[in-house]
Amino acid sequence: MTRKLFLLPGDGIGPEAMNEVRKLIAFMNDKQNAGFETDEGLVGGSAYDAHGESISDADMDKAMAADAVLFGAVGGPKWDDVPYEARPEAGLLRLRKDMELFANLRPAICYPALANSSSLKPEVVEGLDILIVRELTGGVYFGEPKEIIDLGNGQKRGIDTQVYDTYEIERISGVAFEMARTRQNKVCSMEKRNVMKSGVLWNEVVTATHGANYSDVELSHMLADAGGMQLVRWPKQFDVIVCDNLFGDMLSDIAAMLTGSLGMLPSASLGAPDPKTGSRKALYEPVHGSAPDIAGQGIANPIAMISSFAMCLRYSFNMVDEANMVEKAIANVLETGKRTGDIMSDGCTQISTSEMGDAISEEYASLLG
Repeated sequence: MTRKLFLLPGDGIGPEAMNEVRKLIAFMNDKQNAGFETDEGLVGGSAYDAHGESISDADMDKAMAADAVLFGAVGGPKWDDVPYEARPEAGLLRLRKDMELFANLRPAICYPALANSSSLKPEVVEGLDILIVRELTGGVYFGEPKEIIDLGNGQKRGIDTQVYDTYEIERISGVAFEMARTRQNKVCSMEKRNVMKSGVLWNEVVTATHGANYSDVELSHMLADAGGMQLVRWPKQFDVIVCDNLFGDMLSDIAAMLTGSLGMLPSASLGAPDPKTGSRKALYEPVHGSAPDIAGQGIANPIAMISSFAMCLRYSFNMVDEANMVEKAIANVLETGKRTGDIMSDGCTQISTSEMGDAISEEYASLLG
């Protein structure tokens, strides 16, 4: 069986982190006959330098044809002054739009070995395992009109439009309920129905979708601002959180820092299942961004990129056992006290990006037996 992976390392620490995933892919092909075929392209600033655009049509075609896309990171000060439509982030937005990746999955997992790295008390975050399901292709980031109007007399008006249709809310809430069935069977929907009409509709549609198809799942509702407070107060009360694009963007970053480091967190962006094959277009990326201040120094944390590959194994290839082993290998390495600089603490041993990748690959091999 052939599994086609398209790699887009991108900018900053993206290529360094991607190198550590390549080690696991090579090992799995060699020892487990996994059948991964990889191709590689340019995205973000590196694509702009080569092509004058944030992703070329040729690389976009390869992304569309792949079984899954692994994405590193984009951006950096070098490209601050490029035209808005060619900015590095536009490459990622095009991938999401053209691949119709409407469901963003962002787990926030606090490994026991890192409970002391969080800004919260260890007992609040130790063992934390929540999943935020964010709608990714609608809402205020894409709604029209979106413009700045000159009103005269030195005054301007900025306009962004929050728009959601019923089907968009139905499909993202469906993903949340399906994910909950594989976890603790609880979904909390967050919006601002007290002040936003789109929030009223969101609440109504999520409730109707639950009643029609997912009544076995426990559903609760919470205003998004209260949800942010509760994430900091007692995050372990949550299992799956579903929310729109704007609130999902903010709440997932709050959840990220509960774990101690953005360098630890993966994400998946999924499209709708193909009616014939059941497969979904999918893109997997770490949350941490390009971190240009540490790029090229060999000190970046590759765990989020490796965890994103584990999500790819689970959701794109149904390689659940292998995904679990990758995550177990990460946990075991952390238990030995090995750390990159971002998660370093007293009594631990600081290692480089490649040393962390090697340690995880070696632990995966030992778990495989």
